[in-house]
Amino acid sequence: MTRSRRLAAVALSGAVALTCALPMGPAQAADSPVGTVRLNGEKRGEFVYPWAGASGFEYRSAMGGSTTWVDYPGVVPPAHAGPDDLATGTDVVNTRGGPGVTQRHRATNVTATVTIPAGQTYAAAVGWSVLTRDTAGTLHVLRAAADGTTADLPVTGLPEGAQPTAYVTGGSVARLAVVHTLDGTTSVGLVDLANGAFRTYVGGFSAEPEVVFNDRWLVAGLKAIRVDAEPGTQPTSYTRGPGHLEAVVGDQVLTGNPDFIPGGTEPALTAGSLVTGTVTTVLSASFGGIGPTLDGGALATAGPSGIDWNVHRITPAQDGSVSTEKVARIPTHAIGVNGLALTGGELFLYGATTGGGYDRFNSFQLDATGRPTGQQTPRSPFLIDDPTCLPGDAACPQLEAAGDGRVSYLWTSAEGKESVVSTGLDTSTYRGEPTDGDAGGRIPGGSGRYVLYNGGSGTQRVVDFPNGTHDATTVLTRPRTAAAVWGQVMWTPGTTQGSVVGKHLKTGQTVTTVATGAPCTPTDIQAVNTWLYWSCGSTAGVYDRATGRKITVPADNGPARLADGYLLRENRTTHELLLTDFHTGTAATRTLVNLPTADRNTGGSNGRWAVDRFGGHIAYLNGTNGEVSIVNSGVPASALAQMEAQTDTVPSGPSMSNPWQPVWQLSKPATWTLTLSNAGGTVVRTLTGATKGAAVRAAWDGYRDDGHRIAGTYTWKLTAQPRDDQGPALTVTGAITVN
Repeated sequence: MTRSRRLAAVALSGAVALTCALPMGPAQAADSPVGTVRLNGEKRGEFVYPWAGASGFEYRSAMGGSTTWVDYPGVVPPAHAGPDDLATGTDVVNTRGGPGVTQRHRATNVTATVTIPAGQTYAAAVGWSVLTRDTAGTLHVLRAAADGTTADLPVTGLPEGAQPTAYVTGGSVARLAVVHTLDGTTSVGLVDLANGAFRTYVGGFSAEPEVVFNDRWLVAGLKAIRVDAEPGTQPTSYTRGPGHLEAVVGDQVLTGNPDFIPGGTEPALTAGSLVTGTVTTVLSASFGGIGPTLDGGALATAGPSGIDWNVHRITPAQDGSVSTEKVARIPTHAIGVNGLALTGGELFLYGATTGGGYDRFNSFQLDATGRPTGQQTPRSPFLIDDPTCLPGDAACPQLEAAGDGRVSYLWTSAEGKESVVSTGLDTSTYRGEPTDGDAGGRIPGGSGRYVLYNGGSGTQRVVDFPNGTHDATTVLTRPRTAAAVWGQVMWTPGTTQGSVVGKHLKTGQTVTTVATGAPCTPTDIQAVNTWLYWSCGSTAGVYDRATGRKITVPADNGPARLADGYLLRENRTTHELLLTDFHTGTAATRTLVNLPTADRNTGGSNGRWAVDRFGGHIAYLNGTNGEVSIVNSGVPASALAQMEAQTDTVPSGPSMSNPWQPVWQLSKPATWTLTLSNAGGTVVRTLTGATKGAAVRAAWDGYRDDGHRIAGTYTWKLTAQPRDDQGPALTVTGAITVN
C-alpha cells in the first residue's frame, strides 16, 4: 500500500521517515568530484555567551554541549596591566574552582588567583573583581594582590537590613549591579568595584526587575538613570522597543526576544535612545543569543535562517547610534537527504531541514563546471504531509526535475487518490493536479511545463504546469506505454517494430516517426535534445535524430537515465555508477563511482544519484549523511536550443499590475538579453538576466527605459548566450502589443 499525505490548504509540509538504512561507507570515486555540498538544517538555534570581552567571546548552544571560542577579526586586545588596572579586565576570564577563582587575561595568558576567605561565599565575578558575601550579610570585593595574596575590600553603602536577591554583570568591569529587597520593596544599585562604594539608583519595585547597565546608564524595568547622576536624582521613563532588556550600548538600550511575535513577522533587536527617545531596528531577524560584552558592547545572533545564522558584534557609533559587524557564522547542522534531483545547473535536495518535523526542497546553484557557487536556498513551502512512497521505495519522494526551476513529485490523499505536484519557483506556492483517483503511480519523465505520469491503473497522463501564474491541467490521457516528453513533443512506440512516434502536445499532431533499429517494441523510451534512448530490457540503443545514427549502448536490468550525449546506469550487483559516452557515435563506458553498498534506490531511477539532462553534471549521495558529491560528465553538451516557449500576450496589454511574463524553455543554462523595439526599430527597453534552471523567465510592464508608456506594437528579441560557452548564441523574435 502507499503512504499517504493530507493536502494542506496553503503549503505541503512534513518529515519523511525512511525505512531504509543509510549508505554504509563512503563512495569510491573514479572521477574526482568537482564539488561537495551538505543539506543543512534551516532551524536557527539559541545560544548563550559564558564569556564575552574585548578580544572575543565564548558561545555554546542554549541546550548545552561544548563551547566555542571566537576572536574578533582585526581587534587589538588590551594589554595586561594587572588587577590594579580595572580597565584591562575587559579581557579577563574568571573560572571558579575549589576555594577560589582563577583569572586569566586572554591576550597574554597571564593568570591570577583570588582566594575566597573562610566565612565568605561567592556571589559574582567580573574583570579583575570577585564579589562575595559574608555570614553577617556584608558584601566584599576581592582582588588578587601582587604578592599572591587576596585583597579584601568591604562594600559600604548597602542599606542596613537589605537582602540581595540577584547579582548582575553587564557592560562594565568597573561596576556590578545588586538587586535587593528591604521592607517588602525591591531596589537596584551598583557597586563601584574600585572603592567598594554601593549606591541605590532605582527603587519601588514589587518584584525583581530586568536590569542592564554600562558605565553610562543603569536601566531597571521601565526606568533609566545616568550612572554619574548626582545623589538624589530620580530615574526617568524611557522609550523602548518590544521584548526584554538585553544590554546598554553607549546611549542606546537594546531590547529583543519578545514574548509575542505577530504572525508573518520576524523577531527583531531594537535600540532605544536614552537621550532622544528614538527607537530603531538594529537587526531585523534576531533572537536568542543576545547579551552585553565586558567592554560596553553587545552580541546578538541574527540571520534569515540556520543556513545563514551569525553572531553580530554591536558597538557604539560616533553619531550616538550603534553599529553592527558579523564576527562569527554559526555552523550548520547536516540533515539526511531523502531525495535529490539535478537540472539546469541546480541541485535540489529534499529533507527535514526546517525543524519541527517539516520537510522542504532546497537547492544549490552550480557553475558551468558543476562547482557549487552559493549557499543552500529554500525552494518550496514547508511540506507538512509525506509524499507518496511505493512499497520498496527507499528514496522518497521520487523526483523529476523540469529544467525550469521546478521539481515534481507524487502525493496521495487520505482517500488514496494520487496527485502530481510541482513546486520550486518560490517558498510559498505549489500546484497539484489530481489523477482522477489513480494511485500507485510513477513519474517516468518530463521537461519544462510537462510532467509524464504512469498510473497504477494502467493509465498514462501528461500534466501541464504552465507559467507560474496558471493552474495545472491534464492535456493527454492514454493507455500506459513506454513514453518520454522533451519540450513540446511526447515520444511513444509506433505501430511497427522499433519505431517511435513524436506527437506535439499543443497541437496533438504527429511530428515525426523514426526507425530506431530496436528489435522490439521498446519498454523504455527517454528523450534529450536530438537523442532518443530505447530499451528492450536485454538490449538498448540511442538514436540520433540529428544525423540518423543508431548507436548500441549497454543494457541491464538496473536503472538508466539518458543525458545530453551520454547514458548513466547503476549496476545493482557491483554498485558501480557507469557512464556511457556516445556523443561521437561510438559508445564508450567507464566507471564513474562505486556507490555505497546500502541501497537507497530500490524503487526509482534517481533515489541516490541524479543526472542533469539540461547541463551535463552528475550528483550522488557519497555515503556521508547529508552530503552529496557533484561530478562533471566530461561530455560536451549540444548547442543551445529552444524547447518550448510561452509568449502569449496579456489581453489588456502589459502593465505594472499585470506584466507580460514570457517563459522560454532552453536546453541548458544561459545568460540572456531581451530587447523591445518600437515600429521604427529603435530599442526602447532592455532586460537582462540568467536562466532559472534552463528557463528564461522575464517580465515587462509595458514601460520604456525612459519611463514612458506608449501604445503600439513592439518587436521583442531574445538573445541567449550558453553559460558553458559551447556553441553559438540563440536568438528568437516575436511581437507584443501595448494598449
